[in-house]
Amino acid sequence: MSIEIRAPGAPQFPLPFSHALRAGDFVYVSGQVGVDPQTLELAGDSIEAQTEQCIRNIETILKEAGLTLDHVIKVHTTLGDIQDSPAYNATYEKLFRKPYPARTTVQAGLGKYRIEIDVVAYAKSRRGETE
Repeated sequence: MSIEIRAPGAPQFPLPFSHALRAGDFVYVSGQVGVDPQTLELAGDSIEAQTEQCIRNIETILKEAGLTLDHVIKVHTTLGDIQDSPAYNATYEKLFRKPYPARTTVQAGLGKYRIEIDVVAYAKSRRGETE
């Protein structure tokens, strides 16, 4: 059985998806983009600004589930332009702590968005802790 997680502080889009679903000890967060949750406007034109806002939106959803970024075990990132990879990596490295989650990064058309990220979090442990 899965339980829907709706985060009032996360962007609210009129689309058919949940912010996240909890299935047992796992939380699956839907893809988030770099928009301000209140205005749905882009956080900025740069990949750095959009990446930071995107991850902050994920953090808001995880908080609603009682988790943090340290619970994230898998990250899937879609970049609108693979040339943004170095700047994305630099921002990512500032927001996630070692050991970093497993990660996949691909390029696809995202329209006005430069980035979209979805994650899987595991509630039973935090990265870096021994089980």
